[in-house]
Amino acid sequence: MLETVRPEPIRSPVLDGLARFGIRHGFYTRAGGVSEGLYRGLNAGAGSNDEARHVAENRCRIAQSLGADPQRLITVHQIHSADAVIVDGPFAGDRPRADAMATATPGLALGVLTADCGPVLFADGEAGVVGAAHAGWKGALGGVLEATVGAMEKLGAGRRRIVAVLGPTISQAAYEVGPEFRERFLAAEPGADVHFARSSNDGRFMFDLPAYIVVRLERAGVGASDVSRCTYSDEDRFYSYRRSVHKSEPDYGRLMSAILLEEN
Repeated sequence: MLETVRPEPIRSPVLDGLARFGIRHGFYTRAGGVSEGLYRGLNAGAGSNDEARHVAENRCRIAQSLGADPQRLITVHQIHSADAVIVDGPFAGDRPRADAMATATPGLALGVLTADCGPVLFADGEAGVVGAAHAGWKGALGGVLEATVGAMEKLGAGRRRIVAVLGPTISQAAYEVGPEFRERFLAAEPGADVHFARSSNDGRFMFDLPAYIVVRLERAGVGASDVSRCTYSDEDRFYSYRRSVHKSEPDYGRLMSAILLEEN
C-alpha cells in the first residue's frame, strides 16, 4: 500500500522570504515517499535500481507539493560537470548532460538530485529568475555555481539580487579524503587549504564541502546561506552515497531539491 504521508521538505527562510514573488522551493527528505528497502522513502533517482513506478510516484508527489504539473518537474542528466543550461520547457528528447539549470518560465520546477553532494537553489525574485545546481566537489571546483549565476544573468537576473541556499550536504566530520584529493584542490586553488582538517587517520584529511560551496557563492557575488544538515549522519531523513559504501550496500536513493516560479 502506498504511504499517504506528505513530503516534508526543509525550507530556507531566505527563499521563503521571496514567496511574494511567487517563488516556491523545497529541499526534500526521505519523508513522504513510497519506496521500500534500501530506498525507503522519497527516492527521486531514476538512476537507482529502485522500482521505476515508485520513483515516478515520488517525483509526482514532489511536484504536487510545489504546486507544479509533474510533467514540468525538470531534471538534467547530472555528470559532475560545471555546465549550466537555460530551460524554458520540458525537454523534447534526451535530457542534456549538465549539472545546473536556470529558468524564467513560470510553472517550471527545476530539480537536482543528490546523496551527499551539495544541492544549491538560486533565486532573483525581482527579475523572476530561478536556478538549481548539483555541486559535488568536482563541480564546485570546476565552476558550476558561477555557471548557474551566469545563466541566470542571461535571463535578466541581477547578480547582487541573487540569493543562493545550500541544502543538505555531507559535513566535514563525515568526509574523509586522501592526500591526493587535497593536493588536487590546492593545485587549482591554493587558498582552499582552509577547508581541510587533519583526520585521526594518519595522512588523511577531512574536507568541508559545505563551507567551500558557500565561499564560492560569496566570491561570485551572491547572497549565500546553508541549511546546515548533514546527509551522512542522519539516516532517517537523508540518503547518503558514502554511508551506503561504508555499510557495503549495493545501491542508494537520491534526494531531490527543487525550486519553482509560480504561474500567475
